[in-house]
Amino acid sequence: QLQLVESGGGLVQPGGSLRLSCAASGFTLDYYAIGWFRQAPGKEREGVSCISSSGGSTNYADSVKGRFTISRDSAKNTVYLQMNSLKPEDTGVYYCAAGLHGSSWYHLLVSDFASWGQGTQVTVSS
Repeated sequence: QLQLVESGGGLVQPGGSLRLSCAASGFTLDYYAIGWFRQAPGKEREGVSCISSSGGSTNYADSVKGRFTISRDSAKNTVYLQMNSLKPEDTGVYYCAAGLHGSSWYHLLVSDFASWGQGTQVTVSS
């Protein structure tokens, strides 16, 4: 059973940076596209970024383009989300999940992902 664990969140000032990690256990991540999502209290979970199993294709929400970078390290069975130039509106719980095979995971729809982690809190505030 694939289990994902997010880490790396914290409290940062606007303009700061964080690197989130999505570590897998129980199965290799090499076979899965991985997506990052975030959710603020009272709001729906929204897609942030995703990366193909090979790492050759990525997608980003318009709100984070140019600021966030998704990558993966197969040797560590981990996917990363480098977040730069953080804004208060980036605040939320960040989750990673595995794209379902055969799904349109590239479009960052929650329904196309499974094996959600427990999330890591990111707070951007001065």
